[in-house]
Amino acid sequence: MHGHDEDVYFSSSSIRINPSPHDNSLLSNLQSCSKTLSSHLSNTRLSLTRMLDSLKNRHASPRLTQTRPVRRHSSPTQMLNSVTQLMIGSNSPLLSLSLIQSIQSIRSDPGAERLSSPLLCCASLSLNRPSESTQTVEGKDVIQQQQQVQKGHSSASRNAEERVLISEVLVRTKDGEELERKDLEVEALAALKACRANSALTVREVQEDVHRIIESGYFCSCTPVAVDTRDGIRLMFQVEPNQEFRGLVCENANVLPSKFIQEAFQDGFGKVINIKRLEEAITSINGWYMERGLFGIVSDVDTLSGGIVRLQVAEAEVNNISIRFLDRKTGEPTKGKTRVETILRQLTTKKGQVYSMLQGKRDVDTVLAMGIMEDVSIIPQPAGDSGKVDLIMNCVERPSGGFSAGGGISSGITSGPLSGLIGSFAYSHRNIFGRNQKLNVSLERGQIDSIFRINYTDPWIEGDDKRTSRSIMVQNSRTPGNLVHGNQPDNGSLTIGRVTAGIEYSRPFRPKWSGTAGLIFQHAGARDEQGNPIIKDFYSSPLTASGKTHDETLLAKFESIYTGSGEHGSTMFAFNMEQGLPVLPEWLFFNRVNARTRKGVHIGPASFLFSLSGGHVVGNFSPHEAFAIGGTNSVRGYEEGAVGSGRSYVVGSGEVSFPMRGPVEGVLFTDYGTDLGSGNTVPGDPAGARLKPGSGYGYGFGVRVDSPLGPLRLEYAFNDKHNGRFHFGVGQRT
Repeated sequence: MHGHDEDVYFSSSSIRINPSPHDNSLLSNLQSCSKTLSSHLSNTRLSLTRMLDSLKNRHASPRLTQTRPVRRHSSPTQMLNSVTQLMIGSNSPLLSLSLIQSIQSIRSDPGAERLSSPLLCCASLSLNRPSESTQTVEGKDVIQQQQQVQKGHSSASRNAEERVLISEVLVRTKDGEELERKDLEVEALAALKACRANSALTVREVQEDVHRIIESGYFCSCTPVAVDTRDGIRLMFQVEPNQEFRGLVCENANVLPSKFIQEAFQDGFGKVINIKRLEEAITSINGWYMERGLFGIVSDVDTLSGGIVRLQVAEAEVNNISIRFLDRKTGEPTKGKTRVETILRQLTTKKGQVYSMLQGKRDVDTVLAMGIMEDVSIIPQPAGDSGKVDLIMNCVERPSGGFSAGGGISSGITSGPLSGLIGSFAYSHRNIFGRNQKLNVSLERGQIDSIFRINYTDPWIEGDDKRTSRSIMVQNSRTPGNLVHGNQPDNGSLTIGRVTAGIEYSRPFRPKWSGTAGLIFQHAGARDEQGNPIIKDFYSSPLTASGKTHDETLLAKFESIYTGSGEHGSTMFAFNMEQGLPVLPEWLFFNRVNARTRKGVHIGPASFLFSLSGGHVVGNFSPHEAFAIGGTNSVRGYEEGAVGSGRSYVVGSGEVSFPMRGPVEGVLFTDYGTDLGSGNTVPGDPAGARLKPGSGYGYGFGVRVDSPLGPLRLEYAFNDKHNGRFHFGVGQRT
């Protein structure tokens, strides 16, 4: 601050408001800056009130005198000296206001101008006497004016709202010269709301217009200067424009695409830096991080000499990942049964990566999908002062093994009281050796059906980086043979017995795509009601391809599945191929392919679902392995396998479902299936012997109810022979 007897010049000095090193939060910085700004505004308002009060008393307009009495001073010199002595003698703060806010601690950089978010620049208020010849100051008047100002100190708040007539309003540089760029002068004048020529102004209105000029974004400082001229009081806004944008430097942005940064700033290149647009660009960068759940933010912005904008980005990298097991009942830390490395290998989040909350959520879902955890959560914590984060994954384990019992319905049995009911009993262990390996031993038993199965699965083979799983299976089953060889005139029934053993490997090879390959050995044959092996049915159709009581086959299996979103109405495609390998001469040699797909469409509350399946087999295969058409999961309105059985088949279905009430929804459907004329190519032509049509359609309606077991389906369908039939099923149609 400088003071002289004949000239009065009050300049401003920038006040940097830096956050505490221990608090980097934007909210704390804004609160601190708000308090400092409020204090400076209060002092500025008081000082400007006294200044304008002196100006008003010297040059009171008729408009002002109509509303408020005016006190006059002997000369303009006394008026200016009054303000001078007020600012010097009363120990008032400089008539200035500046605000610089920063998200993080601002480092010293000579020649750099800080524009830390929210990028508010310096706003200063001062009073200047530009000419030495304009006025003179007498020492006696100074003493008198000091006494008058001290007497009027108590009336500052009252005078703050009094108005002073301004004859002219100009926008100039800090040196009082015209701006080189007239477009910037237009922007500054356009920002003014109250300050107009021949208008009476208050301190508050001047303050507000200063802020409006700064908020336009084109200027880094604004100083209103009141000059007493022969034509009245001239109000000049001395502004300092921002630099022209000539380049951009972005530091520490490891995951932020450079193309995105270029697109955010390219419109401003070669133009005067606009703080509002710069803030919008920074907001878009922060939004990019937020949309992807990444822990990242623009932490600092500098404008360097030459119009270079420097962005500093803070990205929180993962420092360490630890697993913590919690007790199911108490929630306290406990020792887990699962090996830590078994869980860690499931996570896509790795050390050194920028932490993503979305990726963390997917990791939680992946660990839950292992089937051995009851609850999983991730807690990020700061890793000291390194700017990184430590991740703690809390895991609550489920009981690893136990016995279970249940029941179901077999769709392959169509007659007899309670003939379709099946009871089951199983023992399972979900986490063998703490490696997430599964062992399941189950027995299913019905009036005719029976299945005993031992299955061991390793969901992710140790040492493999492709998430390959391995499954080993041994099974002994007995299923009804009426799908192909049913409806015998003597009401006799036969069953197909199979002993199967095999190994399969599965792995995902593209997003939403998975593949399976394996080897399966099967020993299969037919038996009558007494359990005796038979080789022909009532129509003398062969029941085996080899002519013996059993067929033996070694199958090489390949399957590829696209699952879409995984929901029932989503797009799905599956392709399956089995190749019989004649390692021994009596083993069967054939090739069978099968494909199925479905597509769902939502129109308003209704959902449309279209499905199509088909297959073909060539070579020497067992007749009971022919494709059976008709039934609950094929063409509704027909019994199981009643449409036909052949080497080839195509089945199409369309249905529309709509909500009814709560978990209940209604459904309308139609199905069509055909064996493509291949029924007589099956050894013994079992379909022709039973007069199956080979093709047919059905249509009907039904209801479905969501349940813990899956959708419960009750449907009634008519076939093309106008016969009606109920169908009941559990789960979605396959």
